[in-house]
Formats: sequence, structure tokens, C-alpha cells
Amino acid sequence: MLNFKEIASVTLILFAVIDILGSIPIIIDLRKREGRIESEKATIVSGILMIVFLFVGDGILQLFGIDFQSFAMAGAIIIFLIGLEMILGKDFFHTDPDIKSGSIVPLAFPLIVGAGTMTTLLSLRAAYALPNVLIGIIINLVFVYLVLKASGWLERKLGKAGANILRKVFGIILLAIAIKLFKSNLPL
Repeated sequence: MLNFKEIASVTLILFAVIDILGSIPIIIDLRKREGRIESEKATIVSGILMIVFLFVGDGILQLFGIDFQSFAMAGAIIIFLIGLEMILGKDFFHTDPDIKSGSIVPLAFPLIVGAGTMTTLLSLRAAYALPNVLIGIIINLVFVYLVLKASGWLERKLGKAGANILRKVFGIILLAIAIKLFKSNLPL
């Protein structure tokens, strides 16, 4: 049941969608404004949100009478737009930068687990085995935790140019993933 290729794919997809490295400037600003980032709390809440949505997302779709292929296609479009956002440097999805709160809002939600992550999780569940998706989530949570803990150090090492390059590379990967998800959910 465990497939390392699937785990690697899920991990990379979630890594690109969550874009924790691209969020470092926001994390640093939040840390300056709030005094500190509660890395453990943000990571745990993000994990709970992702896992709960992974399991109840289908129920929510059924409640509204939406089939999974339609949702997966919508997810592919959102992933595509996020990829364009990363490559072009334009904001299609706006967040309120003036929210005065801690590590839960806006860090865990919507920065780490936003609409793109939720949509991606349901799309991944359609394309990959559930245990592989769960392992991919856990790997990403570990990485999120490490980035949150090391955000100051990362800021010094990457610099603006390095963070921008990473963002563009993951944007291209997201575009390719979106096209793959779109093709795999087309009705035959």
C-alpha cells in the first residue's frame, strides 16, 4: 500500500501549494508584529485542519451534491492560478495583512492551510492512496515546523533573490501538476 513514488509526489505537491518558503517574508513580519511565532501550535493546528478536511471533505461535497471530479477540476484550476501567482508575482488570492492575531490566524489558517491546500488535499485523495497522502502531510508538517522555527536564519541565508527563485521554480512545478490533475479528471 505504501508507495514511495506517491509519497514523494504528494509531498512535493503539498510543499509547492503550502509554499512555506515563499511565505517566509509574511512569517517574519508576523513574528516582528507579534513578538514570536508559536511554531508547535501553528504546526499542530495546520495538521488537524488538513487531516480533518482530508476525511470530511468528501462528506461536505456530498452535502452540496458535488461530484469529486468536478471538485478536482476546480482544484486543478486553483492550483494553476496559484502557480501563475508564484511565477508572475501577482496576487490573485488576497489575504488581509492587517489581521492582528497569533499563530493560528493568519499563520495556520489561511497561510499554511488555505483554500489551495484544502482543494489540493481532496484532489490528492482522488489520485493517490490515503496512507501515502497522510505521510505526505506529516512530512510537510515537519518541514513547516522547521521553517517556522528557523525563519530568522532562513531570511538571512536566502535573501530576497533566493526566495524569489524558489517561488518561481515551485510555481512552474504547480502549473505542471495542475495540468496533470486536470487531464486525469477529464471525463472520457
